[in-house]
Amino acid sequence: MIEYEFTLTFTLPDTQNDPVQHLDALFDAGCDDAVVGTGTSGMISLAFNREADSASKAIESAIHDVMKAISGASLVEAKPDMVGLTDVAEILNCSRQNIRKYAIGYPNFPRPAITGKFQLWHLWEIAKFDKFSIPDTVIETSRVTCKLNLDLQSQKFKEELTQ
Repeated sequence: MIEYEFTLTFTLPDTQNDPVQHLDALFDAGCDDAVVGTGTSGMISLAFNREADSASKAIESAIHDVMKAISGASLVEAKPDMVGLTDVAEILNCSRQNIRKYAIGYPNFPRPAITGKFQLWHLWEIAKFDKFSIPDTVIETSRVTCKLNLDLQSQKFKEELTQ
């Protein structure tokens, strides 16, 4: 078994929007391997360190456990996926300035997925850059969370079109 680190953020049902009321149920449902964030009313985030055979299995089981604990919860985001240069620097344990040098100085550095005042990259694309050594578990997890987020956005878009 391999340990995978990821964060899942859920919206809570309107009738149960105080995240603190769900802490015991989450623990009982198997989320004892997560740090729970309750800072925003109507939302809850769980930062998992979960052991599984694959990142996909770890994330799927975590989603199942949360949904079992909080009926009507809805997944809105999985991380790691979109990252800025500061995030990459933290993963690689170096300075943001060092990563910025790569971003502006190497033509084969991945292009950002989002541009504007701030730039964001998909972590799995950054991991392919040959100058970095990102752990395989982080790469695997970021690919799974990216696909999951794309699926969530696609589903949300389809729902908007049918209204």
